[in-house]
Amino acid sequence: MILYRPVGTAELDLIAQSGYKSFPPRLPEQPIFYPVLNKKYAQEIAEKWNTKDTSDHKGYVTQFEVDDEYCSQFTVHTVGKNYHKELWIPAEELETFNQHIIGEIKVISVFSD
Repeated sequence: MILYRPVGTAELDLIAQSGYKSFPPRLPEQPIFYPVLNKKYAQEIAEKWNTKDTSDHKGYVTQFEVDDEYCSQFTVHTVGKNYHKELWIPAEELETFNQHIIGEIKVISVFSD
């Protein structure tokens, strides 16, 4: 399954430190890791939210592949418009989720305010 994750610079730096192989652990106030199912929605978040939420005003869209069978255990949630689709991964499951990433996490879009 191809998934997308909009991130800010701090999270991207942590992804880079992993060799572009994994996402960093969630913060205590972040109980869910939510990759999104389409590029359009990821770009919307990166451009409208990540650029406003970081000190350098940059947002990035990452793309990565995860084993289909593993992903099938998670429910797809629509959280707004019909293309606002996310997988909700409990924070305690993120380490296992990372182990099912196939290949590298790629940066496919960059936005700045």
